[in-house]
Amino acid sequence: MASALSPPRVPKHKGALPSHYYESFLEKKGPGDQDYKKFWAGLQGCTLYFYNSNRDSQHVEKLGLEAFVRLTDEAPWGSSRDPDIYFSLVLWNQEIKFKVESLESREMWKGFILTVVELRVPSNLTLLPGHLHMMADALAKEKARRAFEVPSCFMKVSRLEAQLLLARYPDCGNLLLRPSGDGGDDVSVTTRQTFNGKSVVRHYKVKREGPKYVIDVEEPFSCASLDAVINYFVSHTNNALVPFLLDENYEKVLGHVEADKENGESVWVVCSTPAAPGAGPAPASGGPKQLPPVPITPVSSQGRSPPLLNQENYVIPIGDAPAANYTNGDVPSPSQPVPKPRKLAKVQAKALKPPVAPKPEPKGLSGDLAKKLAVGSMQTLFPTTGLADLTAELEEKLQRRRALEHSAGHAGDQ
Repeated sequence: MASALSPPRVPKHKGALPSHYYESFLEKKGPGDQDYKKFWAGLQGCTLYFYNSNRDSQHVEKLGLEAFVRLTDEAPWGSSRDPDIYFSLVLWNQEIKFKVESLESREMWKGFILTVVELRVPSNLTLLPGHLHMMADALAKEKARRAFEVPSCFMKVSRLEAQLLLARYPDCGNLLLRPSGDGGDDVSVTTRQTFNGKSVVRHYKVKREGPKYVIDVEEPFSCASLDAVINYFVSHTNNALVPFLLDENYEKVLGHVEADKENGESVWVVCSTPAAPGAGPAPASGGPKQLPPVPITPVSSQGRSPPLLNQENYVIPIGDAPAANYTNGDVPSPSQPVPKPRKLAKVQAKALKPPVAPKPEPKGLSGDLAKKLAVGSMQTLFPTTGLADLTAELEEKLQRRRALEHSAGHAGDQ
């Protein structure tokens, strides 16, 4: 039975290997490392790149040489192996130790590092003519690269800001390149050094003359690029001046990853700064916020006076008889004197007496007297306010009844 043919395996596409001025195996030990770690390393520009193997196209670490100070050949203390395979790279803020396979490899690494840092082929190393030719080729490439590159110590700051940066971050370098205050294509160099416990700040002018930069000193010096200007100051001060490189390893803005609701992709969101606690709403840009008008509530006529909104600015007219609604009078203009408001008449409402229950009819009283007492008690219970007509009608009926009884009594006597 014939087996099914499997599709041909397509090799995965690998990224192109990066090109370096020089590359080989290199063991590195940083300030925080306990032992050396082996990498495949390559030098490109002023940066050392470290890879896990020579087949990788993506580096895992990198080290800039902008803060270069010097190279040393000191072997670790107590080392029993060949001391010629060790060398150290001293930067402005740290020291990195390296270990190589042979003396030739050490001299090659030192030669290429000095070539890109000092922009010249070193002559005090044990190198063959072929090695010197390789370094001369790397020097030409590096000069061409720097001709179109702005140095990392160049910052668009003013004269005062440059002084403050160098004073605030002394560990990041003491030489800063900035635009000239005169404008145009000229630049300036600001340096800061300590002399007898005091800070000494100096400013140097660099003029742009065609494709070259001329350093304005006692003996003007012409440079082909801004990087050559920096190299002039570093080399002529025995590496006492170090290009300023602000440490950007720490973030200044808080952010977080958040999923986009529309497409579901992850996006980086910068957190907004919360307002200070207890802070009230910001006033409108046009001025202070106006208060809303106060509504006027109609007042009933049950012996109460309407509320006064402002006795100094408003006048409320009052008639002889209370009305259902009151209207505020017109406010006089500021140029006219404001009349004083009239005092409101005090309304003294008489307190109603509590109702008095009718007393029981005393014994021994005559019918007429008892009826009179009953009528008097009813008048006390029902005051005349609103019941006067009812009382008069009852009195009239009572008088008629008395008249009938009186006439009936006279007829019986007769």
